Amino acid sequence: MAKDKTKFVCGECGYETVKWFGRCPSCGSWNTLVEMTIKDTPKRSSMGSGAGAVKLSSVEGKDAARTSTGIGEFDRVLGGGVVAGSVILIGGDPGIGKSTLLMQAASNLLQSSPVLYVSGEESKAQLKLRAQRCAVTGDLLVMTETDISSIESEVERIKPSFLIIDSIQTMVCTEVSSAAGSITQIREVTAALTRIAKLNGCAVFIVGHVTKEGAIAGPRMLEHMVDTVLYFEGDRHDAFRLLRAVKNRFGSTNEIGIFEMSGTGMVEVSDPSDMFLSGTNDTGCAVTCIMEGNRPILIEVQSLLSTTVYANPRRMAAGMDNNRLMLLLAVLERRAGIRTGEKDVYTNVVGGIRVDDRGSDLAVTLAVAGSIFDKKLPERTAVIGEVSLTGEIRSVDRMANRVSECVRRGYINIIAPYSSSLKSLSGFKLTTVRSLKEAINILG
Repeated sequence: MAKDKTKFVCGECGYETVKWFGRCPSCGSWNTLVEMTIKDTPKRSSMGSGAGAVKLSSVEGKDAARTSTGIGEFDRVLGGGVVAGSVILIGGDPGIGKSTLLMQAASNLLQSSPVLYVSGEESKAQLKLRAQRCAVTGDLLVMTETDISSIESEVERIKPSFLIIDSIQTMVCTEVSSAAGSITQIREVTAALTRIAKLNGCAVFIVGHVTKEGAIAGPRMLEHMVDTVLYFEGDRHDAFRLLRAVKNRFGSTNEIGIFEMSGTGMVEVSDPSDMFLSGTNDTGCAVTCIMEGNRPILIEVQSLLSTTVYANPRRMAAGMDNNRLMLLLAVLERRAGIRTGEKDVYTNVVGGIRVDDRGSDLAVTLAVAGSIFDKKLPERTAVIGEVSLTGEIRSVDRMANRVSECVRRGYINIIAPYSSSLKSLSGFKLTTVRSLKEAINILG
């Protein structure tokens, strides 16, 4: 009988060694080497056909056939639908709605092909309750199992077109001696699921929990092993949800899906601008248009300043980077002469969306200036532009798309830097600004 071998694998970069190190020799991470036992077992069949190398010109090109999930926002992020044999990883905080979204997608996919839903966290009775809440119709196949070998056998027997694993942290491979959820277990189970997808042409959805840093728990190479990586973002105490693609071998990563959590599951938001506008024009408020992927979205930035009672004034930003806020405040003071050193500055983006678009810089600065001077922008006004360290207002990408969305929503007064792409548009009044001082003078 052959003796089992032991090796150590880095959870960050996958480096393998027969000795344990406190620091990985490859990536330099500390305490990431995990012991893994290699058992003397027969090798599984590989994904390849065993054929040798061929010329690329002789390979027949085929368009990837896609199946719609019946959820438009989900299909948008996937690139038009689910590709047969693909492996899709969906990560997000607990309670964000990952399982609910996949249950709704499974209900729609059932109309054309069999779907197997495997849960390692819930019982069949709990799955039934969720299915009733999401109004699932059809004969959805459910299985409560954590052993990947049993799941593979069941897939070969049923031959489903879609397989849902909820979640990857609960699955185990009996050939690995470590506990469920460990780095080695997650890697081996994901490799087995990838093999199942490629050999059977079965599209696999994998639910993955995230760490406190926001990354999917497990080895970083987990994201490299799958075809598509999606992140569910948003505050679980808020109804707003954002589905974003960070990797997609079958589509663009510039698309996002927007949902709203309801009592019956996830509801698509076709016009998200309604969620991020308060509808009032007050001091310290400014409306701008950001780009989330290829989709323009109108948002409202609010600002409030108060005399500080602390030795160091407070800077708090909800929905935007706090460091970016401090940079813009420094530009306001140095280039526009607006002193905020004795004020506590608070900014907020309505609706809870996270904004990283530089096109919102001008809106933030005008909101702060409006709060200081107790003045507001003219009615139905939107502002777009990036603020440089010199106080110059710079144009941003896809200005025509942003302005068109503003006009569609009724914001016909646009404050923005000069852009040649706006010449072909009509139906709005453009006020061109070149510096931050010029923009602040527009405040009524």
